[in-house]
Amino acid sequence: MFSGILTQNTLRNSASYLIIAIMNTDFKNINISGDFESTFNRETSHAGIAAEAGCEVFTLEKPRQALDKIERSIITKYRKKIWSKFTAAIGEYELIQPGDKVAVAISGGKDSLIMAKLFQELKNHGRDNFELEFISMDPGFNRENRDLLEEHCNYLGIPVKIFDRNIFEVLDRSAKDSPCFLCAKMRRGVLYSITQELGCNKLALGHHFDDVVETVLLNVLCSGRFQTMMPKLKSKNFPGLELIRPLYSIKEEDILAFIDSSGLSPMNCGCSVAAKKRSSKRHEIKVLIKNLGASIQDVDKSIFNSSKNVFLDSVIAWKAGEEQSSFLDRYDLD
Repeated sequence: MFSGILTQNTLRNSASYLIIAIMNTDFKNINISGDFESTFNRETSHAGIAAEAGCEVFTLEKPRQALDKIERSIITKYRKKIWSKFTAAIGEYELIQPGDKVAVAISGGKDSLIMAKLFQELKNHGRDNFELEFISMDPGFNRENRDLLEEHCNYLGIPVKIFDRNIFEVLDRSAKDSPCFLCAKMRRGVLYSITQELGCNKLALGHHFDDVVETVLLNVLCSGRFQTMMPKLKSKNFPGLELIRPLYSIKEEDILAFIDSSGLSPMNCGCSVAAKKRSSKRHEIKVLIKNLGASIQDVDKSIFNSSKNVFLDSVIAWKAGEEQSSFLDRYDLD
C-alpha cells in the first residue's frame, strides 16, 4: 500500500479523492529481466491498436536495430540534437545533484523510452554520483499495450518496475466528458507516491521542447495568462520530492528521428478512456504552431525563449506564489 503524504488542500479536489482510492488498492510490482519473447507481431499489432484508438500510427521505416547500435547512436549520430541538449539541460537547470536517487517514469511512449536510455548513458559514460529507479504505472492498458511496454523495456535493457493502477476504469466512471486533465493529476499523484515508496527524491518525466512551447501558447490563448512549463519544480503535496524534465530542450522531431532510425514502435496512445474523445486543445495548438512556422522563422524557439526574456517594466501585473503585484505598486517610485 502506498504511503504518500496528502495535505488537506489536496483533499479538497476531486482528483485527490480518486488518487486516494487508487492508492489504497493492492498493486503488482513487476521486475522485468532476462529474455522476453514477444508473443505478437509488434508492427501490425501496435498499428491496429493505435488505429482503433484514433491515434497517429508509428510507421516503421527500418528494422529494429541491435541494442548496442541504438545506444551508440545516442552519443554519435544524435549527439548534437539529443545527447548534448539532455546534458546541457541537466547542467543549466541543475536537475541532478550528487547523491540524488531519481525515479525515471516510463509510460511506454517514445519520449520516456529515450529518456530512460539517456539516463543510462549518463550513468555509464558521464557521471555516476546518483542512483536510478525505472518505474512505470499501468493505468489500465489493454493486454497488447502492456505487452508492448514490457517488450520494449526488456529489449532496451531497461530494468523497469511496473505498478498496476486501474485509473482508466475510475476515469471512465467519473470523468467521461473531459478525462485528460483529471487523468494527468491522478497519474502524477500516483507516480509521486511510487517515487516516495522507493526512497527516491526526484521524479523525471519526459516532457520535451515542443511540450513547453505548446504549454506557453495554451496558457496565453486559452487561459489568458503567461505561464510556462518549468524544467523542475518542488512537489507541494509530497515534501522532499522534486519533479524534473531533462528532455526540456530536445525537439520532438529529433526524438521521432531517433525512434525511426532505431526501428522501435513505442506506444503512441495507451488511453482507453480518451480514445473516442475529440482531439484536445493541445493538439490544436500543435497544429497552430506548425502553421505559424511556415511564415515565421523559428517561431517555436521564440515562444520557448519568451519565458526567459520577461521585462517586468512592460507587464501590467504578475503573481509570485500567493503575492499579486501590479505596475502601479512602483509607478510613482521611479
